[in-house]
Amino acid sequence: MAEFEITIDSKLIQDLFLNDRGIEELAEVVLNQVLESEMTEHLQADRYEHTDGRQGQRNGHYTRKMTSRVGTLNLRVPRDRDGSFSTAMFGRLQRNEKALVLALMEMVLNGVSTRRVQNITDELCGHRFKKSTVSDLCKGLNEQVEAWCERPLADEYPFVLVDAMHTKVRRQGAVRSTGALIIIGINSMGYREILGVRIADSECETSWKETFRWLKKRGLHGVEYVVSDAHQGLVNAVHECFQGAVWQRCQTH
Repeated sequence: MAEFEITIDSKLIQDLFLNDRGIEELAEVVLNQVLESEMTEHLQADRYEHTDGRQGQRNGHYTRKMTSRVGTLNLRVPRDRDGSFSTAMFGRLQRNEKALVLALMEMVLNGVSTRRVQNITDELCGHRFKKSTVSDLCKGLNEQVEAWCERPLADEYPFVLVDAMHTKVRRQGAVRSTGALIIIGINSMGYREILGVRIADSECETSWKETFRWLKKRGLHGVEYVVSDAHQGLVNAVHECFQGAVWQRCQTH
């Protein structure tokens, strides 16, 4: 692991406790020095240093803003003439940024309004996300969830556990109670996996049949044993969609 020597003047230390941006400014100084040190290591020569082992020439800087947990940082990223320099720092910063984005998504999923999310990010990191930005983040989350829900099911799942739960979902400008049909499979190695989750208006026979057909279309096969509650519509759907499979009422129910 590379080691870098960081220089911090006394005024910056004083501002750390007196200035509202003290922490951000300290982070900026440290990270900008790390970037310069990485360039020096990349070129095998310091600024204005002429050595036989020099690997290239500096070519100015470009600015980049990075939203972090301590605020918005203004970074000066050095460039070299042949464009071969690449910092490892942004990978780490992007992981922090991704953690912040995931936190925003989780807030929205838990019913926090986009306006409230704006206020929270403003207080936490001095950066106010636009409502449209929060909405776009949620769209990205929807795409990931959709990809997971439609993934192919290649393994055999001899054991299938089926149940429904009711949760609050924001629909048509209001938070409403909605049914979520949940199917868990256990493969031949004994590992459990959530095969799918479907939102439905009710736990009727038709909803369960559509859900089972959706799973089979994605590749669900080899079902020998189905466990669920004794809802008659659900039981009928099991017998029709998994003919020959044994059905058992869940002991908890």
